[in-house]
Amino acid sequence: MGVVTGLLLGAGTCLLLWAVTSEPPAARRRPRWLDALADVLVQAGAPGVSPAALLTTCVGSGTLTWLLAAGLTRTPAIATSFAVMAAYAPLALVRGRARRRRAALRGVWPEVVDHLASGIRAGLSLPEAIGQLGERGPVELRPAFTAFAEDYRVTGRFGECLDALKSRLADPVADRIVEALRVTRDVGGTDLGRLLRTLSAFLRQDARTRGELEARQSWTVNAARLAVAAPWVVLALLATRPEAAVAYGTTAGAAVLGLGAASSAVAYHLMVRIGRLPEDVRVLR
Repeated sequence: MGVVTGLLLGAGTCLLLWAVTSEPPAARRRPRWLDALADVLVQAGAPGVSPAALLTTCVGSGTLTWLLAAGLTRTPAIATSFAVMAAYAPLALVRGRARRRRAALRGVWPEVVDHLASGIRAGLSLPEAIGQLGERGPVELRPAFTAFAEDYRVTGRFGECLDALKSRLADPVADRIVEALRVTRDVGGTDLGRLLRTLSAFLRQDARTRGELEARQSWTVNAARLAVAAPWVVLALLATRPEAAVAYGTTAGAAVLGLGAASSAVAYHLMVRIGRLPEDVRVLR
């Protein structure tokens, strides 16, 4: 009895220590902005890059630019201005690539929905209809659907494979399609074909409307970007002259640079905010 009592006491103590020291699932969850940054990386076609790696690249780019600019101009204020731009450049590059890739995929999702509807109408099961997109679907999305087919062959767990597919695609349209398929698999239904056809028509109309609006506003956006970049190009040219760089090394010069940077940032943010088209949000993550 003494040995049994000791074992039970030891097991109870271990369980108490494990409950106290382990973090709850909510505490281990990544911050929302990190999830959003991870989605942007996936949408940009770089799923192998982690948010930490991107942020490290931003910090390294800013630091290297500051050292280079400070060595050339001998003016910390000018070096800081260009270092901030260089630090933001990798993030802006990733976001721009993700935005262009999302725009390109808008015309692809209706084709995905049509393939799914055709497969289901032909009598294929849901996993088979999704898996065949890895061979017959759009080229840009084939790797994700091929990975789904491989996962399902290995595990046979439809729900977990759908969750992995959503993570690989990281797209609001994909989330809606996946959840419609999940509900159909769980509760059954005969209206899936009609639902997919309606969704396909809606996606085509949305892509056509967005294309027209973006074509009309593209010249305005490019002109605004040029207007924001022009003063800093002039500053870079002036910084090559020692007497001009010295002028910005004073308190008044640093204040002028700070005011100009704030004005540029506010003006560009307002321009993007006013001209931005509504974007779908991943509410079914």
